[in-house]
Amino acid sequence: MDDPVLQTIELGSPPWPTIDPFLFCVHHLDAYPAGNEHLGPDDDLSVRELGSDFSRRDGWNMYHGQSVPGFPQHPHRGFETVTYVRRGIVDHSDSLGAAARFGSGDTQWVTAGEGIVHSEMFPLLDRSAPNPLELFQIWLNLPAEDKLVEPHFPMLWDGDIPRHTTIDDQGRTAEVTVIAGTYEGLTAPAPPPRSWASRPDAEVAIWHVSLDEGAHCTLPPTTNADTVRTIYVFEGSAVDVGGHVVPTVSGVVVRCDVGVELTGVGVDGVQCLILQGRPIGEPVAQYGPFVMNDQREIQQAFDDYRRTGFGGWPWPTDDPDHGPERGRFARHADGRLDVITDAVVATAESSTTPG
Repeated sequence: MDDPVLQTIELGSPPWPTIDPFLFCVHHLDAYPAGNEHLGPDDDLSVRELGSDFSRRDGWNMYHGQSVPGFPQHPHRGFETVTYVRRGIVDHSDSLGAAARFGSGDTQWVTAGEGIVHSEMFPLLDRSAPNPLELFQIWLNLPAEDKLVEPHFPMLWDGDIPRHTTIDDQGRTAEVTVIAGTYEGLTAPAPPPRSWASRPDAEVAIWHVSLDEGAHCTLPPTTNADTVRTIYVFEGSAVDVGGHVVPTVSGVVVRCDVGVELTGVGVDGVQCLILQGRPIGEPVAQYGPFVMNDQREIQQAFDDYRRTGFGGWPWPTDDPDHGPERGRFARHADGRLDVITDAVVATAESSTTPG
């Protein structure tokens, strides 16, 4: 059989290298301490360059946050953001008037389209214990015909995201979380309607694979010969990919025309993120938060943002959070409200409207 590994990747400092239709992928892993009364770190912030803290001092960043860690209001146009949270909480607010609090397995999928301004803050809700945060933010390109569609975001709640779990006769577990696409008959919740991922022939998949030592799973072949699949090994020991032992903090691009078996290596097992998709194959012009097809369109994006603010900012601060008691929820631009009712949010039903 031909070698399934086409290319090896050194992940190094973020962002990770990506291949069309993906533009960007960052693994945020922050060991935040206990929170204070303002939902920020109960720590001395005077030693940090607030507004642009990427120092990883003590294992965490404030990013662009001044009090609460995170990313205050900023614009996007021409692509999508997919935010998959493994641990911790994210507070979203945007120029459409929409808001959400999500985490612990949830995914938010934002089509920026013609333009949206949003904030992503990381409130530290626990005042008596550490507040670890782990998330992936993935940027997925839009084809030219969809770059100026109406902004849209669905929430993919943890309970709605399918997981394919197998346990072998030695008790070793293999689990594939299907954030996008299909795996072994399980289909992820629908992406936004104008996403590249909404086209079946684009074969977009985002899978989180967790393997115990010796456990294995098989990535199925795709239909299109030009579909690209990249495996990022981000935690644990290593994964065997068709005879190649790929250690953590590295990755491989693998063939898609054949099934590829993955096996956990080492006592710590392994965690992998897999990004798959058929390339859009169009020119990419990117400047900061805007991704278009040429520089003229980038200039137009800046002009439109200066003129309209992509709808303006309806929140009282640049970095809104949703308070110390609110549970996981999403209030959409059309007024529809999702409330996640489980033990984590049992006290949140009486809280006030966010923002």
